[in-house]
Amino acid sequence: MNPQLKKYYLVLIVSLVFSFAIQMILNSLGVNPMISVSIVIAVFLILPFMMRRRYMNNMRGYGGDSGTGGGFFGMNSSGTGVRYVCLVCSNKHKGGTCPRCGSKMQRADF
Repeated sequence: MNPQLKKYYLVLIVSLVFSFAIQMILNSLGVNPMISVSIVIAVFLILPFMMRRRYMNNMRGYGGDSGTGGGFFGMNSSGTGVRYVCLVCSNKHKGGTCPRCGSKMQRADF
């Protein structure tokens, strides 16, 4: 199993236990049950979002230039984007149809 996934599950379990502890403490103090349930739900939902943000901030520095934003396929900073290769005439082009033969059969070339 992925170590990051193990860590995520561990934090979810810890946040669930922490949420139950908060609810038990608030109920023993006589706080309205709806308020304590709302606080527990907020803690249980906000903690994974905070973990995800921290993980994404740590990952921002990887993959070359940190100012490029990465991209789905790790696009380079040259801004060329995706080019397509026609499967009929092997012409490299941008867009939907091949300008040379008009075919829509193409593959992506990164």
